[in-house]
Amino acid sequence: MDGAVYKAFKTETDAREAFASDWKEYIGRRIAKAHAGNKTAGRPELNSLSVDAACSGNPGVLEYRGVETATGRQLFHQGPFPLGTVNIGEFLAIVHALAYLKKHNQGMPVYSDSKTAIKWLKDKAIKTKLPRNNQTGPLFALVDRAIHWLKENDYPNRVLKWETKAWGEIPADFGRK
Repeated sequence: MDGAVYKAFKTETDAREAFASDWKEYIGRRIAKAHAGNKTAGRPELNSLSVDAACSGNPGVLEYRGVETATGRQLFHQGPFPLGTVNIGEFLAIVHALAYLKKHNQGMPVYSDSKTAIKWLKDKAIKTKLPRNNQTGPLFALVDRAIHWLKENDYPNRVLKWETKAWGEIPADFGRK
């Protein structure tokens, strides 16, 4: 049949979940094997915002974005920046998400798959070997602005670690692996 689309699932539960939701979200996406014994991972909160960064090389050309976790609808995208690191992109994505949610008066959580970026967020500072120069100037201007925003603003949003092993790739993933 022309236009037919097929998708395999590791478990019947995963297949039923996909069938009951918008099937288009599952095409081209790897679904993690169900972790019935993993009580700590649970399930992600779908009423949330997910962020991710992509870097062609590290350092390399960098971009980041934020999407609605439940639908994958892109809410913001920045870049490409000619030279950056994935950790800087992940950090900027989290801060961008927090500022976006504050502006729109939304208290939903933010998911990131980067432990480093979450630590930098808590520290309100980054640790990078990327040099500040003419090529990285615009990116570091955003970093400085993000750090200033964190020091000047409170936010109600929880920033949570996306459990890739249990849930598959974060919805904001660029799919370039």
